[in-house]
Amino acid sequence: MKFAGKLIFALLLVVFAVLVAGYFVVQTPWGTGKIVRWVNNNTGYDLKIQSVSHSWRSPDHVMLSGVTFGRKGHSATLVAKQVDIGLSARQFSEPLHVDTILLEGGTLNLLPSAAPLPFQAERLQLTNMAINSPETGWDLTAQRVSGGLVPWKPEPGSILGRNTQIQLSAGSLSLNGIPATNVLIQGKIAQQEVILQTVGADIARGALTASARRNSDGSWEIEMLRLNDIRLQTAKSLVDFLAPLTTPPSLMIDRLEVTGARMEGPQWAITDLNFSLRNLTLAKGEWSSSDGQISLNASDIIYGPFQFTDPIFNADLSADGIKIRQFSSRWERGMIRADGQWLRQSHTLALNEVAVAGLEYTLPAQWKTWWQTALPDWLRTLTVGRFSASRNLLIDINPDFPFQFTSLDGDGTGLTLVKDNQWGIWQGKLNFAAAGATFNKVDVRRPSVSLTATPDNIAVTELSAFTDKGLLDAKAQVSQTAERAISLQLSGKGVPLNILHNWGWPDVPLSGNGNLQLSLQGRLQAGLPLAPGMNGTLHLTDSKGEQAQQTMHQGTVTGS
Repeated sequence: MKFAGKLIFALLLVVFAVLVAGYFVVQTPWGTGKIVRWVNNNTGYDLKIQSVSHSWRSPDHVMLSGVTFGRKGHSATLVAKQVDIGLSARQFSEPLHVDTILLEGGTLNLLPSAAPLPFQAERLQLTNMAINSPETGWDLTAQRVSGGLVPWKPEPGSILGRNTQIQLSAGSLSLNGIPATNVLIQGKIAQQEVILQTVGADIARGALTASARRNSDGSWEIEMLRLNDIRLQTAKSLVDFLAPLTTPPSLMIDRLEVTGARMEGPQWAITDLNFSLRNLTLAKGEWSSSDGQISLNASDIIYGPFQFTDPIFNADLSADGIKIRQFSSRWERGMIRADGQWLRQSHTLALNEVAVAGLEYTLPAQWKTWWQTALPDWLRTLTVGRFSASRNLLIDINPDFPFQFTSLDGDGTGLTLVKDNQWGIWQGKLNFAAAGATFNKVDVRRPSVSLTATPDNIAVTELSAFTDKGLLDAKAQVSQTAERAISLQLSGKGVPLNILHNWGWPDVPLSGNGNLQLSLQGRLQAGLPLAPGMNGTLHLTDSKGEQAQQTMHQGTVTGS
């Protein structure tokens, strides 16, 4: 028995000696290299460690320096100057499940393809780390990151684990090209859901605060997002800038507040924007809402050739559509305002009232093309209950037929201006009058026009203007079919007999002032030249009583 006792004691001494020797050997470069080579040769991971150290002042901690770790064939998951591993009694049952892991002074790449990792921790702590998130669809980089995850249990496809509390801060961060500083994130991961209870950051010289949730299907719910005094410049167009809103399967916005924002990109800019949005969901290119609201005002909004000054927009959102309570803006040195509603089922924009006053507007060169281009499906119909215009200046500088109206007034009722996604005057009554006008170098005074539109035709019941010493008066009918058949009866008294020359009629054989009668029929069919489709007769009488008549057939004039 004494021999057995001595043998056991000797074996314990040997084991203790081996452990002591191993303790010191592991902390030598030779011992550290042996561990590294064994991991690299016998596992699917690449590992580099410059040194291993231990202090009896903290007997439950092991310090690793100069660490690089990752799956073979992938970028390194971890590069750190120092890794502090806290041990516990749990190592006897689960050797790779440690109490704490502290990463300091390096880079952590959140690679879903690298998960799961062979070790876990009750707490993963970061100090002055950089974080990148490739392979996730989020262009995320962060610097000077500190904080932690409790617990940290990486699983397949989720390097952060599926159930953990998160608290992180970052000195700087860039997400999808948008930089931020002084970032704070508090939240948790619960199975497939990411719950961000508090997000705060300095962004674009302003401040951001938010709380949000990412659901298991990839959809997002923004419980609250507030942006204050941001100053943002981007190289993206407005469509590309807003594209991330359509990336998730669905995006629910419970509350969004923007105050004092200034944003600018190619061909668009917004200054001093105050914006509020409640209860809106975006999914599959569509939006939906129940009891939602939208409110907007700004100093200026620029989009392409359009600039709106002091715009105000307030609307209610519902399952039926949008009720526009107020829209007003200064535009082209004048003012426009409207109210009404957009109806989802019929894709109809039904405006109760539209008023324009004091505009000084030059039509864009391509306005005729815009007029003939089919509108998007959301605007199948546009109706205006009441229209008014006062003191406007309207100019077209098209060299083929320039025109200008000065001090243009107008009114209309029961108008349908878009039908089946196409602009037109499809229904209603319109009246316009101006102090003066110029049509292709021909000046007239007090032009006026009155018309009534039905689904079948447009009847111009009055069309008149004063020349220098005479009066022009006309009536016309234009069909609403695709051929746009037109019938025009024009008379002139005491007018220049060659007044129609600049409007497309050839020279006449008489000169001076006199009377004229024009009867014209033809087609205004889109995409076809005007003259070849015209037939008519012009009868002239000069001041001496001499008469002449010309006949137009398919754009060619004969007679004397």
